[in-house]
Amino acid sequence: MLKTVDARGEGCPKPVIMTKKALDESDAKEINVLVDNDIAKENVLKLINKMGLKHIVVQKGTDYTITITNDEESVVNIPMQKSDTENVVISISNDLMGSGDEELGRVLINGFIYSLTEVEPYPRSIIFFNNGVKLTCEGSKALQNLIHLEQAGVEIISCGTCLDYFELKDKLKVGQISNMYTITETLKNADRVINI
Repeated sequence: MLKTVDARGEGCPKPVIMTKKALDESDAKEINVLVDNDIAKENVLKLINKMGLKHIVVQKGTDYTITITNDEESVVNIPMQKSDTENVVISISNDLMGSGDEELGRVLINGFIYSLTEVEPYPRSIIFFNNGVKLTCEGSKALQNLIHLEQAGVEIISCGTCLDYFELKDKLKVGQISNMYTITETLKNADRVINI
């Protein structure tokens, strides 16, 4: 039995949500997910990989068909990675810290990110959205410290919609492009969230 999820033309995070719903609610052995852009494809693949499901991707023009094998035999056991990081998520919505003087705000946010490299345990994830995504892109003074944190096992997440809005997707230099579904899930599952 085959089910098709047509998520073409749908904005983030709808393709991921539609795929998750189909996987949760359908008893189909195969599910075809249709998307029409690279970000939607990558976001759906992150979900599938996280769930440990086998899949095949076929591209035709700008459209992608992701065929997911949805049965118990297809699940790949993904070993849980041990982490020394605390289950804390830091949410950064701006490329400066506080309100008032912009130059001071930029000094403060860069100082904060540097301080994260010096204080253990590290957070589990750092989420960047709105103007905050500029900190993960080319030209950011915070890049070296963010790369250090990522290499130490901290998940660095930038909102794909925000990167698109600022036309920065091609300038991302650290971490991964994500979607609102994953961001919401990460925040919801955290023991503590620190908003900056």
